[in-house]
Amino acid sequence: MGFAILCIFVVGTIKVHFPDNPSDIEQIVLRWTHLAGGITWAGLLYFFNLVNVPFQKELDPATRGKVVPLLMPRALWWFRWASILTVVAGFRYYMILAKVDADNAHEPGLLGRWLGAWFVVWTVAWLLSYLLLKYANALAANGWLLAIPTAVIVSAASWGILKLIAHPAAGNRTLAISVGGGMGYFMMLNVWGVIWRCQKKLIAWTKANAAQGTPIPAEAPQIARLAFLASRINFWLSFPMLFFMAASAHFPFLSGL
Repeated sequence: MGFAILCIFVVGTIKVHFPDNPSDIEQIVLRWTHLAGGITWAGLLYFFNLVNVPFQKELDPATRGKVVPLLMPRALWWFRWASILTVVAGFRYYMILAKVDADNAHEPGLLGRWLGAWFVVWTVAWLLSYLLLKYANALAANGWLLAIPTAVIVSAASWGILKLIAHPAAGNRTLAISVGGGMGYFMMLNVWGVIWRCQKKLIAWTKANAAQGTPIPAEAPQIARLAFLASRINFWLSFPMLFFMAASAHFPFLSGL
């Protein structure tokens, strides 16, 4: 209450000029939404990888049966929907920036080609990564070995999208977000396509085991490993993703490609 009164006082005593352009209002709302969703998503990602994974290893089966059904559904609800919010708001913002550059190029259809290329490149990159996770058992057994082809796939997708949308009119913001936002989209697909699908099964099995003594299926370790590796990929990918997102407005190193 006191904070609200302070805000009203500040706004009332200082000359504040809000933009009249609806696009400016939309962009600040999108940026705020994107940041709020991204902080929630990344915060839970770091919690899972840095805190929860080692914590779960120290729990005995009885304690895990109590903790997992209570903690994970709630945490994963915020985790997966924050990923959607982050990507949707970010993509809409990316569309606005790309449209400005495409309009400056005076080439009809350029924006559609850029956005289409973005979806195709990053979706194919994720599918290749998923196939590696799902079927390359030798690589899945060693996370460091899996990191090599995954890094190659993401690097190739980054290079490919920059080559496909390279244009004299394409500014640093459009180019940087095409990479950083693509990584975010890739990570969201991991959340919904791998992590959540695996965790739903693991949570249900753990709950049934604790409540009725139902044996946990033999494939549970493989499912848990798949979820862990997808989460680890997202963890490491978050660092270059954050770099490209920050560089879009603060480190103009891609202009003029």
